[in-house]
Amino acid sequence: MSLTLWGLFASAFIAATLAPGGSEAILAYLVTQGEWPLLTLLLVATIGNTLGSMTSYLIGRWIHRKKRPQDLVSGRETRVLGWVERYGIWSLLLAWLPVVGDAIPLLAGWFRFPWLFSTLLIFIGKFLRYLVVALMTLGVLAAA
Repeated sequence: MSLTLWGLFASAFIAATLAPGGSEAILAYLVTQGEWPLLTLLLVATIGNTLGSMTSYLIGRWIHRKKRPQDLVSGRETRVLGWVERYGIWSLLLAWLPVVGDAIPLLAGWFRFPWLFSTLLIFIGKFLRYLVVALMTLGVLAAA
């Protein structure tokens, strides 16, 4: 894998943890360059972002006995706890959301949702988000 794809992967990974990142902008730039097949870019970004979210998931599993779920979220993220309690594992489809989405995998780990299905749902949500970014970049979808 080239340095460019590793950069996209690293940006996507970091963006999925509790640190901010700009993986969408990097993806959009690489899409406009046309050097890589679109599917390759989508998969690299999605895999990196999914693995970043699964890092948060593992942290949630690890601190299960040390903290309550209410202790894991603060500020704007507090509503996420209600989503996870209400929709369960399906809330992971929203792990791509800016600001509040990072807390969903953390809580999923705390609630001990099955890791394989959690990974799949996170992957699907993040792939669809990156697909929308790519299609908007290509002018296939118009911004609302």
